[in-house]
Amino acid sequence: MKSNFDEVSYSCSEKVTKTYSTSFSLATRLLSKNIRKDIYNIYGFVRFADEIVDSFHDYNKSELFNDFAIDLEKAIRNKIHLNPILNSFQHTFHKYKIDKGLVDAFMKSMRMDLTKKKYNTVEEYKEYIYGSADVVGLMCLKVFVQGNNMLYIKLKNSAMKLGSAFQKVNFLRDLKADREDLNRTYFPNTKFERLSESEKNEIINDIEDDFIIGLEGIKELPLDAKFGVFMAYRYYNQLLKKLKKTPAKEIINRRIRVPNLKKIELLTRSYVKYQLNLL
Repeated sequence: MKSNFDEVSYSCSEKVTKTYSTSFSLATRLLSKNIRKDIYNIYGFVRFADEIVDSFHDYNKSELFNDFAIDLEKAIRNKIHLNPILNSFQHTFHKYKIDKGLVDAFMKSMRMDLTKKKYNTVEEYKEYIYGSADVVGLMCLKVFVQGNNMLYIKLKNSAMKLGSAFQKVNFLRDLKADREDLNRTYFPNTKFERLSESEKNEIINDIEDDFIIGLEGIKELPLDAKFGVFMAYRYYNQLLKKLKKTPAKEIINRRIRVPNLKKIELLTRSYVKYQLNLL
């Protein structure tokens, strides 16, 4: 029965989320049960595409990515695929009528990672951020608003800003790995082998501006989504604060993390703020 296969597909996407990101999976578990599965489905899809371009160094990445892109089109067109991750994603894609342009923009940015190692202009950087992060925020927003198109339009900009902020924090945190393992840098006009404090602070100020707009949108999300998204915001904002306190020369030499105990503390405090309507 197809329903059995769909359930297996959904569980695969959930497993991918929990395996690859403890922080995101924690935030997802705080969403209402009726939307949790669809966020797992979106994450599983974007994670697999990202994994191809970032991790499979011993294989022909271009060939693997092309195959994945072809299978994605088949999954969306046929409303089924034997790749369980793509099968679960197409279900969410059709259920919420996600704009195909968002999916295409995401795949375009992921394909850029196959060959592009440096972003020299602000325009290139913004295009990559839009495809790799903003559109993921918009896909999730489609799930969060549950078909309320007026609310989707209202919160669209804040969802994009939140997605941008999360991605930029990742870029800053992963400077060392991106440079050493992938020979890749994202922030334009910055020499990361000698990142200055002023350059670091300029990046952080930009992220803080994104977070301000993103938080305003979180406050207006439906209750089913609000606490989980707020928790993700709190985690990434805490990580940004830690990066802000860390000297630039230290950021380029080690990966900054939020300890698990701190994550638990963030969860507790976030829950209190949520219950007291202090967002």
